[in-house]
Amino acid sequence: MQNAHSDGQHMTDHSFSEDERAAVYRAIAERRDMRHFCGGSVVPEVLARLLEAAHQAPSVGLMQPWRFIRITDRPLRGQIQVLVEEERIRTAEALGERADDFMTLKVEGINDCAEVLVAALMDDREKHIFGRRTLPEMDMASLSCAIQNLWLAARAEGLGMGWVSLFEPRALADLLQMPTGSKPLAILCLGPVKAFYPAPMLVLEGWAQARPLHELVFENTWGVSS
Repeated sequence: MQNAHSDGQHMTDHSFSEDERAAVYRAIAERRDMRHFCGGSVVPEVLARLLEAAHQAPSVGLMQPWRFIRITDRPLRGQIQVLVEEERIRTAEALGERADDFMTLKVEGINDCAEVLVAALMDDREKHIFGRRTLPEMDMASLSCAIQNLWLAARAEGLGMGWVSLFEPRALADLLQMPTGSKPLAILCLGPVKAFYPAPMLVLEGWAQARPLHELVFENTWGVSS
């Protein structure tokens, strides 16, 4: 498969410049799920840009199901970290023979990062039918697009971001006084890092290996490679 950003023969009148395209593809390639942070801060103007990037994500039926809760209270941040640690232990127990290996992994940077954001689905989503009648999970897909926008924008700004999903949703929702029907999907750790991982951390730690693209692209029917 040819790199779209290096093939000048297929440019259209709507294409970005070569440097602009290279920057987009670089942000995608160098985005990492970060766990190691070095404190610091995120200036308000940058945080505003990142959240605006998230808000520009596509959403089914333009429902914009995303809600972001910025955690500025340090004791509350600590309570969130406790919830994550409780789920980390439960996850290790469920992993069985890989439990010890899992417990050596750093799975979050809640106490070290500059900013903690909780990304959640809004309440009263049932009234949004457009695009969700047969695929109600499209609300989650829409929020995921917003998180990815924020992630890529953060990388372009030189900031690390990590998506933490080790928590019991109801417990976190209760802690944050979220309304019935809403649901937290991600604890996002955001802030300066000393360096970005050269590859996904789970690959570097030997936990898993990424599969090549050609194994995941089919033609016409499932399992048939092009």
